[in-house]
Amino acid sequence: MHDQPRRLARRNVYRRRRIVVFGLLGVVLVSVLYVAGSLFAPVPATAAVTSHQATIAQPAAKLAWPGSGSSGITAPAYSGATAFHGSAASVPIASITKTITALVVLDKKPLTAGSDGPTIRFTQKDVDIWNEVIAEGGSWAPVVAGTSMTEKQALEAMLLPSANNYAITLANWSYGSTGAFVKAANSWLTANKFTGTHMDSPDGLTPGSVSTPKDLLGIGKLVLADPVLSSIVSLKTVTLPGAGEQDNTNSLLGVDGIDGLKTGNTDEAGYCLLFSARVTVGDTKVRVVGVVLGAQSHDDLWASVKALLGSMKNGFHEVEASTIGQSYGTYTTPWGAKTTLVSTKAKSFVVWSDTPIQVAVQTRPLQAGAKGDVVGQVTFTLDGKTQTAPLALASELTDPGFLWRLAHPGGLGA
Repeated sequence: MHDQPRRLARRNVYRRRRIVVFGLLGVVLVSVLYVAGSLFAPVPATAAVTSHQATIAQPAAKLAWPGSGSSGITAPAYSGATAFHGSAASVPIASITKTITALVVLDKKPLTAGSDGPTIRFTQKDVDIWNEVIAEGGSWAPVVAGTSMTEKQALEAMLLPSANNYAITLANWSYGSTGAFVKAANSWLTANKFTGTHMDSPDGLTPGSVSTPKDLLGIGKLVLADPVLSSIVSLKTVTLPGAGEQDNTNSLLGVDGIDGLKTGNTDEAGYCLLFSARVTVGDTKVRVVGVVLGAQSHDDLWASVKALLGSMKNGFHEVEASTIGQSYGTYTTPWGAKTTLVSTKAKSFVVWSDTPIQVAVQTRPLQAGAKGDVVGQVTFTLDGKTQTAPLALASELTDPGFLWRLAHPGGLGA
């Protein structure tokens, strides 16, 4: 009878002991789970806070236009770098006409780069043409019956000293007559959409050979695109059989990067120059084509061309859009780690006038990272073309560490 109370007492002791033991085990288990959760639960990824210009823009260009006549200028490789001044009407262009003559002759009698082409033999008819040109007061170069030139040499005789007689001889040689040539030339102009241009002679002496600044910029680009013609118009002088040494009438060759194209002067046209140049902007050579029509004198023409070309050059900017180490933002984590987002490449652009460069930054969220880790890129867009520079961490973005994890079990969400 006395054993039963003792058994009940022992059972209660065992029960309390089991409760204590399982309670302690529970506490240990919870602690282990807490620590494990703190140490191994993922911490939140941090997004970069970016800071950059949305666009980069420079001051607008201010072109120095001539005080009279009409003019135009373009940098063909740059969107928006084309402008005109004065009347857009068709006006006499004098010997600039010979650039069209050269293109139309080559359309019928093409030359490949490095080739001088077929031989042209001169007869008394060509001497008679020369004498007629002298009587008319046109520009000329000597010709001797019984001598010959290559096609390329005849083009040089026409374009450098601006010899009217060689323009007529080339027209007759390539098309059979000046009438047939003029008809073909006007058809060629129509086919190439030079609607403001008309020819009534191959030499441009008559006022019926007319054009516009817009058309002449297009014609100038075609001359430059032809390897034979572009090499001829850049020559300062040439020695030709039967004609001797002939100088280029374009006295601006070599000045401020000018390498062509053609002069022109008559009473009706005034003083004119269709010109080309390569201007230096930083490390870049920029191709420019321009025209000035209707200047009052040679001095006025040369001064106008140099001023216009100089202002065109000054309208270009070499823009350093991104430098190595340039900051584009920061990463700042909830546990206090911080680093800067920097460019690892320099990017520069040649920009016309106030054409904007668009800037966009892409990054990825991070928990941690080493110095130099590439975590995004900056994209620059200019005239529809893009370039990119990688973005990297300027210093280590550290892990939160044991103590922060213990204080934040399960990451930031705890």
